[in-house]
Amino acid sequence: MPAVDDAEAMGLALDEARAAASRGEVPVGAVVLAGHRVVGSAGNEREATGDPTAHAEIVALRQAAAALGSWRLTQTTLYVTLEPCPMCAGALVAARVGRVVFATPDPKAGACGSLYNLCADPRLNHELPVRAGVRSEEASELISGWFAARRDDGKPSG
Repeated sequence: MPAVDDAEAMGLALDEARAAASRGEVPVGAVVLAGHRVVGSAGNEREATGDPTAHAEIVALRQAAAALGSWRLTQTTLYVTLEPCPMCAGALVAARVGRVVFATPDPKAGACGSLYNLCADPRLNHELPVRAGVRSEEASELISGWFAARRDDGKPSG
């Protein structure tokens, strides 16, 4: 199987984000790759499930752990359209994810460099490399457009 580069893998996460938006969810998508194989993929599911932990990253990590038969995801890369929040960054550390790539920073809740950097905190039991900015403009336009449309409709936003 040919190698999947970061931009191509982020495209899969963007597809998940668009699908989440079509379901009325905040448009965040995540994909977990083990080598060149997708082992988890999801968009946000908080509205559909009523589960406050059903962020795209958490759902995709659960799928990856089930697919690989282990909670230790050391040989995986998580691609996500929005910088992970503290809960999701903590899950990346707890799952021993090998690497995370995100599209756009989250200045209000980002925990992979914006507000906190849980992935590079030597006090924790695992550190992982972070790559930011892959297809950032596309992801940023998707999420900001979704929130703008919600404001225009007078609907509560995420």
